[in-house]
Amino acid sequence: MKKFNILFIFLGLGLYACANNAPKPEANPATNPEKGYWQQHVDYKLEVDMNVENYQYTGAQELVYTNNSPDVLQKVYYHLFFNAFQPGSEMDVRLQNIPDPDGRMATNVGTQSNPVYESRISKLSPEEIGYINVTSLAQNGKPVLYKTKGTILEVLLAKPLQPGAKTTLTMKFDGQVPVQIRRSGRNNAEGVALSMTQWFPKMVEYDFEGWHANPYIGREFHGVWGNFDVKITIDKDYVLGGSGYLQNPQEVGHGYEDPAKPMKKVRGKKLTWHFIAPNVHDFTWAADPEYLHDKVQVKDGPVMHFLYKNDPEIIDNWKKLQPKAVETLEFFNEHIGSYPYEQYSVIQGGDGGMEYAMCTLITGKRSFGSLVGVTVHEMAHSWFQHVLATNESKHEWMDEGFTSYISALCMNEIMDQNKENPFEGAYRGYKYMVASGKEQPQTTHADRYAYNQVYGISAYSKGEIFLSQLGYVIGEDALKKTIKKYYEDFKFKHPTPNDIKRTAEKVSGVHLDWYLTDWVKTTNTIDYGVKEVTEENNTTKVTLERIGLMPMPMDIVVTYTDGSKELFYAPLRMMYGQKEYSETLKRTVLEDWPWAFPTYSFTVPKPKSSIKSIEIDPSKLMADVNPNNNSVSFD
Repeated sequence: MKKFNILFIFLGLGLYACANNAPKPEANPATNPEKGYWQQHVDYKLEVDMNVENYQYTGAQELVYTNNSPDVLQKVYYHLFFNAFQPGSEMDVRLQNIPDPDGRMATNVGTQSNPVYESRISKLSPEEIGYINVTSLAQNGKPVLYKTKGTILEVLLAKPLQPGAKTTLTMKFDGQVPVQIRRSGRNNAEGVALSMTQWFPKMVEYDFEGWHANPYIGREFHGVWGNFDVKITIDKDYVLGGSGYLQNPQEVGHGYEDPAKPMKKVRGKKLTWHFIAPNVHDFTWAADPEYLHDKVQVKDGPVMHFLYKNDPEIIDNWKKLQPKAVETLEFFNEHIGSYPYEQYSVIQGGDGGMEYAMCTLITGKRSFGSLVGVTVHEMAHSWFQHVLATNESKHEWMDEGFTSYISALCMNEIMDQNKENPFEGAYRGYKYMVASGKEQPQTTHADRYAYNQVYGISAYSKGEIFLSQLGYVIGEDALKKTIKKYYEDFKFKHPTPNDIKRTAEKVSGVHLDWYLTDWVKTTNTIDYGVKEVTEENNTTKVTLERIGLMPMPMDIVVTYTDGSKELFYAPLRMMYGQKEYSETLKRTVLEDWPWAFPTYSFTVPKPKSSIKSIEIDPSKLMADVNPNNNSVSFD
């Protein structure tokens, strides 16, 4: 995940508690016949045995797949993500052909002025690559035909799966953890032994659009909601953290045990860690023999786990991080909705920052501000992605952008940044992208952006502005209500762009199809200006012009020579309504502006001599690509 070639980071959720603490949604969203909504369901049982000497593991998986769709399924598909980390893979080839590959995955062997990039994957030896090999697969005990195609396993079912039916798929597999290159891997740059993300054969999502069997080329994910029962056997001195609730803390210890209860001795060199992760769409873990493990109980909330290397250079920052992480969780609970799980883990690992179910993996050798920033961003993903499970391959801006929006607000508060506009960086990034001429619509599949930088700015910055600018369109109070209602209505589901748009329409009472269409589906830009100011009969006529193609309602502030101010509001006709207004500044509502009209005039009932300045969008929340023509001043 990148933004301006600067490493970004992500958070998720974690361990401990027990199966009885599973989140219990008010209603099962898997099927809702009244509204025509359905989603598939999986129940995983996974058992793996890890060899920490050669980083290879063997696994057994039992998967109960429920077909809630109205369709008969002849095939199913699995993701085999680790297969991407092999010379000649699609990810490898993509790195060799994109003009600005991710700096963590490719090395510049040329010069700064004439870069030549070499894929790190292309240099992996057989002992360093990643793989998942499926060695057997059966449906309800009957062997099935299957074929590996890169990072996808295609399975022809022995018996077609009927609508509403379940089937059990049993699998044996073995894997090898790749050298740390992207997200997953062994022995990362900070010495963490195992960052086990995307490590198991994972069922591909099937939804109203069909199968989403996307090859893993470097972007993000779309997963099936379900329950995980996972047993990980590994050397006793390794400390684990990740998704789910630990079921055998008195056997495991390592800070998970209840000191008031006796420990249970386990013979042999290995321990089996047993986790239950209910109502999630992924399972992740990390392990290292040098992890320190701290626990913090959030008042009326989950247990937070912090796992980080026993490194004197980072310990102090990781200790100071913990109360800030608690503040962060409480902020998101207040401004989005309640975190629905009983634990969340912040874990040192990976290659920057990435969100997973109930946990995040982040690199830990950072300044304190950077450590808080990455933690805040990744924790926000626990709401915008791991509860609101958008298809990140198609709508990455909903995940990254909404996360960036809420984390900017959070950082502004908990770190006392006191920014008048905490989103100003996103606006700068967006305008830079527009000026570059390389922008692609946000409907572009995440893998199909021509430039990594454009993907990052589109997903993070332009996605963030979708919400901040929506506050300009419908009003800040309506935006706050929209975010909470969106979370409440679509948690544990797979929301789409239309869902956030319709939620905002229902809350605000205005029409917003134009907003979603122009901002997301086109590269149309916003450019309005003050064209002319004239005096007529002791009144002032102000003429505005629309230069860009994207429509917008207009806030115009007139500042008078006596220091007083007045807000003039020109609704956009196609909104069929007005935004909420709750400020103390006097507001005059004008006639609506039909978009097709390139100019618009209104009258200020005072002479021009009494006016000091006229300014469009004083909030700076409208992403006008040329703010230089947004205001005029008079001596």
